[in-house]
Formats: sequence, C-alpha cells, structure tokens
Amino acid sequence: MAESTPKPRQQFRNIGAADLLLHIKQPPAAKASFLHRVSGALLVLALPLVIVPLFALSVESPATFATLKGWVNNPAGKIVLLVLMWAYFHHFFAGIRFLTLDLHRGDSRAASQRSGALVIGIAVLLTIVFGSKLFGLW
Repeated sequence: MAESTPKPRQQFRNIGAADLLLHIKQPPAAKASFLHRVSGALLVLALPLVIVPLFALSVESPATFATLKGWVNNPAGKIVLLVLMWAYFHHFFAGIRFLTLDLHRGDSRAASQRSGALVIGIAVLLTIVFGSKLFGLW
C-alpha cells in the first residue's frame, strides 16, 4: 500500500488582533468572546485616563464644564465617546451572554453561535443609534 504524505498544516505565528478578527475565520461566539476582552480592557483603561478626569472637570465649575462641553463637541472627542459607547454596550451584552452560558442555557454549538452573533449585532446597532444621536444626525 502506498503511503500518502500528509498535507502540511498551515502555521500561524505572531497572531495579532487584526488577524484574529479579519484574516482567520472565527465563529461568531469566538469573535464575541475576543471582543468582550477587548471592550473590558478599553473600559478599564478609560476609567482612570478618560472618565474620572472628565467627571472631575465637569463638577469643578461652570467654566470648566463649558470647556468640557466644547471638547465633547469636537469630532475627536465624539469618536472617543463613540468607542467607549461600543465598549460598554458590547461588554454589557456579552457579559449577560456569558452569565446565561454559566447557567447552561444556550450552550449548544448552534445556540452559542447565534447568541454570539446577536451580541455583536445588538452592540453595533445600539452604537449606531446612539452614535447618530451623538453626531446630530437625528
């Protein structure tokens, strides 16, 4: 019997975030899990760097509140707020998804893929809705 040589497996090295989300095919549940970690990291980093200092400025005096209001009206400030909104929405709904998975609800492969896609879709939809309000589209 002739032995067939096995096809060499494709090797991935130095995998980055862009590879995980764009180049390597991942199911929706894996993408939701990865984005849950990313959104959590963004929220943790934003707390001492963005949220607390901005809150401190907003309650300091009416003049600093007006300055802060001008910063939020800047397109760069709006993009920062938009990213933080997405991070909050995704982290919140993915957290609910993981809590239901801990209760062994929807832990079959098909249900898990559906719930992962649903979490990503809801987070993007809410970000679009609130982002359009933030940018003054309605």
